Amino acid sequence: MADHTSIPEARSADPAPGKAASEEGISRRKLLGTAGATGLVLGTAGGAVGYASAPSEATPLTSLGAEQVMFHGKHQPGITEGLQARGHLVAFDLTAGAGRKEAAALLKRWSETARRLMAGEAAQQDDTDVTRGAGPSSLTVTFGFGHSFFARTGLEKQRPVSLDPLPDFSSDHLDKNRSNGDLWVQIGANDALVAFHALRALQRDAGSAARIRWQMNGFNRSPGATAHPMTARNLMGQIDGTRNPKPSESDFDQRIFVPASGAKDPEWMGYGSYAVVRRIRMLLDDWEQLSVRAQEDVIGRRKSDGAALSGGSETSEMDLEKTDAQGNLVVPINAHARITRPDQNGGAAMLRRPFSYHDGFDADGVPDAGLLFVCWQADPLRGFVTVQRKLDRGDALSKFIRHEASGLFAVPGGAAEGQYVGQKLLEG
Repeated sequence: MADHTSIPEARSADPAPGKAASEEGISRRKLLGTAGATGLVLGTAGGAVGYASAPSEATPLTSLGAEQVMFHGKHQPGITEGLQARGHLVAFDLTAGAGRKEAAALLKRWSETARRLMAGEAAQQDDTDVTRGAGPSSLTVTFGFGHSFFARTGLEKQRPVSLDPLPDFSSDHLDKNRSNGDLWVQIGANDALVAFHALRALQRDAGSAARIRWQMNGFNRSPGATAHPMTARNLMGQIDGTRNPKPSESDFDQRIFVPASGAKDPEWMGYGSYAVVRRIRMLLDDWEQLSVRAQEDVIGRRKSDGAALSGGSETSEMDLEKTDAQGNLVVPINAHARITRPDQNGGAAMLRRPFSYHDGFDADGVPDAGLLFVCWQADPLRGFVTVQRKLDRGDALSKFIRHEASGLFAVPGGAAEGQYVGQKLLEG
């Protein structure tokens, strides 16, 4: 939940298509729907709801479903794109007897399925028709390899040093059954059915080669839910992630992506990135007992607009030395936003792209809710580990959160046309 790695800005209420395909290029799932015979309309008497008759010409309800992200490219999708409304994180373990050959065949199947679904097409085999009539809805599918994958496939010599297991932290209460894994898949979309359809298709594609180790479901604010672009809020009600690295910054690629060639990482990781995945439970009952002012002191920012307690707007530079009339620091010494600043951590930076989650309530009515934290960096030791160690030494937020699951995955660069993700590793 580091402040310096903000959530990418939400899109406006009427987002430009951006990477969307033209209407002519989209398949049978070209639009989310039409205002047809079952479309609801508001009546004039007291807002009564009735059924409208079918119009003579179908009118698209929204352009949201038409937005498409390309599967092939230098980097895998799902890293630099804006936040999506729905997400699934899932880890697989290779089955007994499955090795390099079976893993290569699986990644080839997965890549082709991801390419088709991201284009709004049906799955290659036995499509379930869950998303009939829907467009791509900004679907992204991202694949990664865990530490254990390399021993299972006889590729230990190709395992990156950066994939060494994360150290233990004081806030860890990790469930090993919901951590790590041979293979990791991140799915995101702006339509829940589109996201689920991809999850189900990939799980079916796994066949006898791999079995699900763990799976988590997340959500974000829907694009267009606010009148103008805003940094999203987390389940604590805080504006979360004001200082995320931006692709427009000159050192963005250096911080987030592995170079095409280098001494530290193997060649197959060129243009890839490392994903740290953490299920962070928010102790909301304790948090919500605090006054707004106390919450602001924990974070170091105003709850209303995300501005630093030292003044200005959300994007104003935080004045770490400013004091009040009594000589006390305006931004407390243990405030989360102070501790996580890059200039307080040797320039360490991560690109955060998380989802919120809610998995129900326990017998006492305590919510199992929080953040599916996903961060991207070229070097996890200099990125996540550096910041988390600093947080371990006195972050005011630590008493209100608990890290319950964890994983680190090597995410190779994108697949070129006619290739599949991880081909350089598995066929090199």
